[in-house]
Amino acid sequence: MNLAGTGVLTRLALRRDRLMLPVWALVTGGMVASGAGSLQGLYGTAAERAELAASMTANSSMRAMYGPVFGDSLGGLVAWRFGTFGAVLAAVASLIVVVRHTREEEETGRQEMLSAGAVGRRAPLTAALLAALVMNAAVALVVTAGLAGQGTAGALALGLAIGGTGMVFATTAALAAQLTESARLAKGLSAAVLGLAFALRAAGDAGTAGGESVLTWVSPIGWAEHVRAFAGERWWVLLVIAGAVLIQTAVAYALTARRDVGASFLATRPGPARGRLATAGALAWRLQRGTLLGWSLGFLLGGLVFGGMVEGAADIVGDNERAREIFERMGGQSALTDAFLATMVSLFGMLAALYAVGSVLRPHGEETSGRAEPLLAGALGRLRWAAGHLVIALGGSALILVLAGLGLALSYGHDLGPVLGAALVQLPAVWTLAGLAVLLWGVAPKAATAAWGVAGLCLALGWIGPALGLPQAVLDASPFGHLPKLPGPETAWTPVLILTALAAALTAAGLAGLRRRDMLS
Repeated sequence: MNLAGTGVLTRLALRRDRLMLPVWALVTGGMVASGAGSLQGLYGTAAERAELAASMTANSSMRAMYGPVFGDSLGGLVAWRFGTFGAVLAAVASLIVVVRHTREEEETGRQEMLSAGAVGRRAPLTAALLAALVMNAAVALVVTAGLAGQGTAGALALGLAIGGTGMVFATTAALAAQLTESARLAKGLSAAVLGLAFALRAAGDAGTAGGESVLTWVSPIGWAEHVRAFAGERWWVLLVIAGAVLIQTAVAYALTARRDVGASFLATRPGPARGRLATAGALAWRLQRGTLLGWSLGFLLGGLVFGGMVEGAADIVGDNERAREIFERMGGQSALTDAFLATMVSLFGMLAALYAVGSVLRPHGEETSGRAEPLLAGALGRLRWAAGHLVIALGGSALILVLAGLGLALSYGHDLGPVLGAALVQLPAVWTLAGLAVLLWGVAPKAATAAWGVAGLCLALGWIGPALGLPQAVLDASPFGHLPKLPGPETAWTPVLILTALAAALTAAGLAGLRRRDMLS
């Protein structure tokens, strides 16, 4: 009886995510599978691939970012270049899916209504994990099919490693959903574990050239690396991944059997709404300060790490004109080190857009959960309530970009002014995506979460598009494609002004829609 209704809930979850799951699977799997074509164009001969493998393995900064190169075949280079990031993308999608269909359902009250019927206690969690399993199986299938020409065994090993990593973090999210009482905290806790896993893997790979560091072995991201696809596959590592999935699933099942629907093991400490919490802005700050602190620390540390990699940029490119062209498309037509800096700054800008979208949509969560309605029943107006969150979203994105620029400048030893300017010039594009989120929330609140998809698409276009040789017209679909590439010799301010005006117009239109529509409940 504990699993009664699992089939119905699984079909419901797949129906609700009928767009997100296929798109995420195709993007993640397609990114990895298409890597063979792009690397073939960059390093067409065995000698070039062997030289790349040797230089990357000898460069600790590059090992920290991508991991060591275990094989110099085309498939081995694909596993090195795209395996880690494919695993991270699968993990992110998995934790979102599981939290969406577990803790978020409880937080909104929908799970309580479903549980009033013939639904077993463990059915919702099982359905969420099955939905994540379907998505990760699709990722593994796309990777295997796309790379089968490079070797069936290696393609299967890489696909299973990426999909298996996704399932590890799906079960991590299942645990977090039992421990916390809100979807936001569950996602934050799961994301923190993912960030720690990536950091441990990076630190371990930076310290040892062979990838055998203890730090790498304690990281689930490192397990995917140790499968060694296309380089004498270690099939037994997949058993480690499967063991972690089973253990975390068992613990999550045990925890869900010991709590009521809507309850959690880590209760949030209530606080009185007096003093500095008596204003809408202070309440917004109280709700979002933890998230902003986490992003700030992450961007500062990320800037320090990437800044130390600037000197190794030449090792990636060497005399390869095709590789140089990719860096220039991502980072501008300037000197290679400046192009690498511009590439890293652009990446931070696209990640800052994810923070901005999440921060903008925080009041949407307050609205759908019913917590906003009591606030707005008094003298507090909708615009003033929304403005408190928007100030944190827009100002917070500026803060984290400044911290990223500071970390880059300190680690690389570059002049602070140009690097900070390069970081801040990303703001118009970040604010444009934030303005789009405001527009969707204000005008079509049921479609507000589509802003995540737009931000993710911009990230994919900016980070993967140049390596795949996508036409410039496609890359220009992202607002980041129109920004000047700094630090560099020339700056075109017209696109910056246009994007700033567009961001302001989208935000104003969204607030106007919020003022006129009914509140969700």
